[in-house]
Amino acid sequence: MDNMNISQERFHFAPANAEHDEYNPFEKRQIHKANSSTGTLIHMVKGSLGTGILAMPFAFKNGGLVFGILGTLLVALIYAHCVHLLVGTSQKSCKRHKIPVLGFAETAENVFANGPIGIRKFAGLAKAYIDYMLLVISYFSVCVYLVFVSTTLRDVINYELEINWDTRIYILLTTCVVAVITQVRELKYLVPFSLLANTSIIVVFIITLFYIFKEPVYLSNCNLWPELSNIPSFFGTAVYAIEGIGIVLPVENKMKHPQHFLQPFGVANVAICFITIMYTIVGFFGYATYGQETKGSVTLNLPNDELLAKSTQILAAIAILLTLGLYYYVPMEILWRKIGHKIPERRQNVAQVGIRLAIVIAMMGLALTVPQLEPFIGFVGSIGSATLALVTPIVLDTVFRWPSDFGWMRWRLLKNIVLGGFGLFILGVGTYFSLLDIIAIYQ
Repeated sequence: MDNMNISQERFHFAPANAEHDEYNPFEKRQIHKANSSTGTLIHMVKGSLGTGILAMPFAFKNGGLVFGILGTLLVALIYAHCVHLLVGTSQKSCKRHKIPVLGFAETAENVFANGPIGIRKFAGLAKAYIDYMLLVISYFSVCVYLVFVSTTLRDVINYELEINWDTRIYILLTTCVVAVITQVRELKYLVPFSLLANTSIIVVFIITLFYIFKEPVYLSNCNLWPELSNIPSFFGTAVYAIEGIGIVLPVENKMKHPQHFLQPFGVANVAICFITIMYTIVGFFGYATYGQETKGSVTLNLPNDELLAKSTQILAAIAILLTLGLYYYVPMEILWRKIGHKIPERRQNVAQVGIRLAIVIAMMGLALTVPQLEPFIGFVGSIGSATLALVTPIVLDTVFRWPSDFGWMRWRLLKNIVLGGFGLFILGVGTYFSLLDIIAIYQ
C-alpha cells in the first residue's frame, strides 16, 4: 500500500472561511514515474477483476437470476458511489489542509483530526482501524485462497489417483508451499510471479467461459428470486467479488492527471462499469449452466474427466499460489511498520521469518476449521469488504461535511444514513448467516 506517513503537525485547524481554493494538491504532488489515466484504469480493473469473478455464479445461486442481476447492479452502484466518496474526501482534505497526497489510513486520520471537536481525539484510532481492517481482510483473503487451492487440488488429484483424501490434507500440503512463497519480502521479486499469475487467470477465465457457453442453458433449473435467508450471503459474496477499495487511493495517488479519476467518464466509473458487466455475465450464465450444483468457484464445476478442464483447474490453483506473495506483501508492510521499530536490528531478519510463518500457520488453522469455500467467501465479504468498501467511506464523508455541508434539506446526510444502514446490514446479518453456515458444517 502506497501510504505516506504524515506527522501530526501537518494537521492544522483552518477556519471555514480560509482561502483554500488557491491551493491545488495535484500540482504539488511529486510522483516518480506517474501512471497515465489508461494505466490507472488497468490497475483499477486488475484490482477487482481477479478470482472473485469465479465466485459470481455462486452469488447468483444465492440470489436467483433476476435478483442476481438487480443485486449486482445495486452493489456496483453503491460501491462506485463509495469510491467517489473516499477519493473525493481525500482530495478535498488535501486541498483544505494543503497536503499534496493522502493514503487511505491517512485520510481517515486527517478527517477525524479536523472534524467535530468531540471526535478529534479518535484520529489515531481511525488510522489504526483502517490499517488493521486491511490486515484482517488481507489475511482472511489468504485463508480463502488457501481453501480454494486445496479444494481444487483435492478434486483433480482424488479423481486422477482414485483416492479419497480429505480437503484438510491438501490444506496441510498447500500450506508448505505457501509458507515458502510468503517469505519473499521484496516487491520487485514478486512482479514476474504476479505477471504470470495474471496471464494464467486470463486463460482460466477464457476457458471457463468456453465451458459455460458450451452447454445448453435451461433457465427452468434455476431460481429467479432468492430465499430471504440467502440474501445476505448473496450481497456478501458480491461485495467481496467486486470491491477493491484497498487499491483505490494508492493508484489515484500515482496518477499523472488525478483530476481524471472522478469525472463522469473517468477512470473510476469506466473501470467499475466494465467490471460490473463482466461479473454479471459470468454470474448469470455460470449459474444458468450449473444450476443448484454451482460451487464456490465455478472452476470447481468443470468436468474432472476432460484434460482441458483439469488443466484449467490446476492453472487457477497455480495462479493463486503465485499471487499469494503479493497479497501477503501489503499486510506485512503495514504490520512491520507498526512493530518493526520495537525489535532490535540484529533480530529483525529472524523476527520477519518467524512472524510471516506464524501468520501462515494461523491462517492454516482457520482454514482447517472451515475447509469449505462457500461460507468462507460470504464471511470475508460481510465482515471485511462491507466494512471498508461501504461503511468507512460513508463515515468519512459524513465527518468531513459535518455539521452543515449536506446540501438542501441535508439530503446528503439522509443518503449516507441509508447507505450506511445497507453496509451495516451486510456486516451484521451477512456475518450472522455465514457463521450459521460454518456451524452447520459440524452438525
